[in-house]
Amino acid sequence: MQLRQYALMVWRWLWLIVLGTALAAGAAYVVSKRMTPVYSATVTLLINQAPSYGFANSDYTSLLTSERLARTYSELLRTPKVLGPAAEKLGLSELPNVQVQLVRDTQLLKVSAEDTDPELAAAIANTIAQVFKDMNEAQQLSRYATLKDSLNGQIQQVEKDIASTQIEIDALRGPLSPSEEARRAQLQTTLAQYRSNYTSLTNNLTQVRLAETQATNSVSVAQEAEAPIAPVRPRTLTNTALAAVVGALLALGMAFLIEYLDDTIKTPDDVEQVAQAPTLGLIARIEGGEPAQKLIAARTPRSPISEAYRVLRTNIQFGSVDKPLSSLLVTSGNPTEGKSTTAANLAVVMAQSGKRVVLVDSDLRRPVQHKYFGLSNNRGLTTALLDGLVPVEDHLQATEIENLRVMSSGPLAPNPAELLGSQRMAQVLDELKQHADILILDSPPVMVVTDPVLLARQVDGTLLVADAGNTRRAVLARALDALRSANVHVLGVALNRIRPSRSGYYSYAYQYTYYYSSDGQRKKRSRRNPVARLFGGNGHSPDASDVAVTSSERTDPGRPR
Repeated sequence: MQLRQYALMVWRWLWLIVLGTALAAGAAYVVSKRMTPVYSATVTLLINQAPSYGFANSDYTSLLTSERLARTYSELLRTPKVLGPAAEKLGLSELPNVQVQLVRDTQLLKVSAEDTDPELAAAIANTIAQVFKDMNEAQQLSRYATLKDSLNGQIQQVEKDIASTQIEIDALRGPLSPSEEARRAQLQTTLAQYRSNYTSLTNNLTQVRLAETQATNSVSVAQEAEAPIAPVRPRTLTNTALAAVVGALLALGMAFLIEYLDDTIKTPDDVEQVAQAPTLGLIARIEGGEPAQKLIAARTPRSPISEAYRVLRTNIQFGSVDKPLSSLLVTSGNPTEGKSTTAANLAVVMAQSGKRVVLVDSDLRRPVQHKYFGLSNNRGLTTALLDGLVPVEDHLQATEIENLRVMSSGPLAPNPAELLGSQRMAQVLDELKQHADILILDSPPVMVVTDPVLLARQVDGTLLVADAGNTRRAVLARALDALRSANVHVLGVALNRIRPSRSGYYSYAYQYTYYYSSDGQRKKRSRRNPVARLFGGNGHSPDASDVAVTSSERTDPGRPR
């Protein structure tokens, strides 16, 4: 598929894309507006690593230690050991969504808490930070608590020993006996030892306290959380925009899926790909359900659809330059594709060009031509086949269209195929050719009965009508194969019921509409298809149909002026 075809497909399904975008965006907007707003507050923690962690280590090892410490703290902040006490302090059963984020290449941790109340969100974040700070300090202090308690106990005992020894020394005063002198000397020696032990224990306690300070990782609050002003959810504009994009993509995907699954004929390119046959005409849908309203070439000869039938007429003439076309069969693959309407309007525009035209309703199963022209069906083809004594011309009926006569089907027969394939049918057709410049036969569908194949062998050319958007590719291909297998000369395909506003190959009257002003002066107005205006040109590649429009305007003596 070419880029232009993709663009045309998007143009055809633009309403679906717009609808999908609008529905998705509207739904997202309504849902976002109805959602309860959620606020987020963030507290920033500063981690001070203990100096001894990096002492005598390489920078790389210190860096790894810092990263691991930060990740450890980020995990600890999410544990129930921290969140539980924080919830108890706030009087909550549980805390809402809490997130912890590491700030890359820093010693900072961001703790975010969400809640529908902005004040509560800030309180939750600050409480979590305070609980974690206290817990970290307690854990750090517990590492040296036992040793410090032991040293403090020993110091207290030595202090008691020093005090008691000093009391005994003080009691030994005045004239002393030799034994008392020896006791005093012993006590002074013991006091000196106690004092030495006291000094040693005090130094040890000082060293322990110093080691505790150097090995403690402290956590401090770098920035407290404040009550947020704007909510973090829902983001109405963002949700609406994203939903619009998703809706457009889903609608576009649905359009591509429908186009992929759609195997109907819609454009001349489809006809060329499937049937390898030219498209001789592009006919728009004719509004109106009454048979007389279908005869648009006679009712409104200046309409764009009538102009399209003239294009079809001229292209048929161009398709038979080497051998003048004196008889034409109009058929279709399936019923209700518009072959009878095409045959009737084609007969009218050929008669308007000055040719003597005879239209034969050879559909002996569902005849409608007498309804189009308001004629009686008491006599026609079946009576001409059965009554060989009456001239065939007597079975023709004149119409209000100059140069056009119609042979209706006549009373329906129980054996249409035998009648149409008989020798008498060939004789009737030969006689009719003597009274007309062009003989047009309306026949049943190819895929329903064998009548069209029998008739197609007896005419100069066959026109196959396809309903754009309804005729399936396989049906068109099988219909053409059935005709070609019988060595039938197929002129081409008339693509019927085209939608002008959704096709890049067709716009009303091939971009021109003719009309008359009040003083009768003829004017011409250009009405270019928006798709053609987008891609340039008239919406389709120049071909014989473009030439046909100009030629029909110059050389059509039968067209009313």
